[in-house]
Order: sequence, then structure tokens, then C-alpha cells
Amino acid sequence: MKANNDETVLPADVADGLGVGVEIDGARPLADLTAAVNAACDRAEEREGRSVVVLRLATALPEHRAWPGAVELRDVSRWEKALRRLERLPTMNIAVARGTCGGPSLDVLLTADYRIVTPDLLLLPPVNDGHFWPGMSVHRLVQHLGVARARQIVLWGDDIEAERAIEVGLVDQVTESVDEALHTAAVLMGRISDAELAVRRQLLYDAASTPFEDALGLHLAACARELRRLDAEGSRELEDNR
Repeated sequence: MKANNDETVLPADVADGLGVGVEIDGARPLADLTAAVNAACDRAEEREGRSVVVLRLATALPEHRAWPGAVELRDVSRWEKALRRLERLPTMNIAVARGTCGGPSLDVLLTADYRIVTPDLLLLPPVNDGHFWPGMSVHRLVQHLGVARARQIVLWGDDIEAERAIEVGLVDQVTESVDEALHTAAVLMGRISDAELAVRRQLLYDAASTPFEDALGLHLAACARELRRLDAEGSRELEDNR
């Protein structure tokens, strides 16, 4: 079942009050994928209360390894901006992958806060004529895995199976029961999806490249924000108990 904007509709137990879903299919044009990601971001921002975004990575054929095809640089820029918007949302992003995933799958996987895959996962990194696509996935790989492990993926461009993906920290959970794992993750993570999540996520991202002295001010500002929030929560509780 497809929505009007060609996004995948989530199962009722996940969609009802919990999440926004979008399917990422490497066979689709880059412009369509960019529009789908932005549409999901729009929906997530419009939702009231805490929520999650579920990114379903569609199965692919081996020929979908070459990506993004004949596109303009502006199309690539729009795609990268959409992904940056996605990973800055005040919601938890959960990626789900089954079987063979290619094209933009690695890009999207790396923007997720939590990644669930099946044991038969085969991730096809985007490689054109033997060369790894030099998009921002290279930057994110280094952030998430470190230079040494990222170098193995970028320079060789080998297929990544589930066992290796969990070993290097590319995914968080390998399971046959994807729907069950997704529902559990959506419920648990939806509870901490808010603006405070976005602050902590950014502190994590910055930690890899920011010297302690420069990071200290950012962390103190975040601590001050948290103290104000806790103080406001305490005041509200006192009012409610009167």
C-alpha cells in the first residue's frame, strides 16, 4: 500500500501515534528519493508529541550498486541537505533493512540513530567503475566507525554482510523478527524523541572532531539548558500537587 507521495505506509501498530515511515529504493531517481526524505521530515516536524521516523531500505538488485547515475551536482547537493535535515530532526530515526540493499541505502543507514537488519543483509556500497561514491557517507563512516574501519569500506568497496556490519558497529541489531524489533524500538525510542535528543546527538557528533577546550563551552551550555528544563519540570510538578 502506498501513500500519495509514494511513501511506504507503516504497519498500524507503529504508525498510530508513534512514527512516520518512508521507503528508500535505490532504483528510484535521486530527485524522487530527496522528495520522499523531505516529505518524511515535514511529517515528523508537523506531528505533536514524541515520535520516530522509520527508514525502510528496499531490497535491491546487484546492478543497483552503481549510484546515483546521471545526475547534476545540484541534485546531489539537495540529497545531502535532505539527509542532513533528517539526522537533525528532534525524533529518533530507525533504519530497517532486509536482504540486499544498494544505492542510497548506506547514506540513509548512517543517518539513523538505531539500525535493524535481517541476517541475510547484503549491503552494496555505492561504487562506480570500482570507485566508492565520494558523498557525505565517507564523512559519516569516519564519524561512526573511525578512520581505519572506514578506510576498509571506502577503498575496497566490498559488500557488507550482516555479521560484519554488527562487528564494526554499522548496525545495532540483527534479527529475523524485524517487525517485532521495530515495534519495540519505536515504543522505547519514541519516549526520548524531542529537542533534547537533538542536542545530545549533536554533542556526540561533534565530540569526534572538537578539542576538549572547545567542546567544554558547548557541553556547559547544554547542561545549563538541562538544568532550566529540570527546574521547570519541578515547578510544574509542585503546581500539580497543590
